[in-house]
Amino acid sequence: MKLTKKSHACVRLEKDGRALVIDPGAFSEEDAAVGAEAVLVTHEHMDHFAEDRLRAALEANPAAEIWTLKSVAEQVSAAFPGRVHTVGHGDTFTAAGFDVQVHGELHAVIHPDIPRITNVGYLIDGGTVFHPGDALTVPDRPVQTLMLPVMAPWNKIAEVIEYVREVEPRRAYDIHDALLTDLARPIYDHQIGALGGAEHLRLTPGESADV
Repeated sequence: MKLTKKSHACVRLEKDGRALVIDPGAFSEEDAAVGAEAVLVTHEHMDHFAEDRLRAALEANPAAEIWTLKSVAEQVSAAFPGRVHTVGHGDTFTAAGFDVQVHGELHAVIHPDIPRITNVGYLIDGGTVFHPGDALTVPDRPVQTLMLPVMAPWNKIAEVIEYVREVEPRRAYDIHDALLTDLARPIYDHQIGALGGAEHLRLTPGESADV
């Protein structure tokens, strides 16, 4: 499977000539989802869900479809009739040739005064890749490659390190990193790499790796 990092929390997966994109939000490239057969969205925050990115993908490929949770589906299903699928924790489905399992229900706590919204994570091909969205969800099965949210208003590095330890992936790639400056990256690389217990890796936007 080929993994391509897009800006911030967006990733593109390719296998057997087919492509799936997760979380093409407002911080990702305008064409981040173009060419994909399937787009998965973890939650409604604009850095993960941008309707113009979805529209670009679905207009470029009339067979492309979206899988997402109810709060997002309600906003886009009218614009893309018959092409939006609502999913929740425990669901399984196949999209663009990838087997997908849905894990998680709630966004991480930003502040006690801010109501929590829904959030789901997507486990791809039996654990080859896990994208948790904006939550530190631990799937109930082994994960080979964890997409690791490293910088957000709702987390701190101690929580990020403990999350890697809990999931115990073979490797962890940074996502949710648009707010992380280049000055801080070596600190995160050292601390997560030294303490997380898994290989810690980072791709620049547009860079790819085989997983």
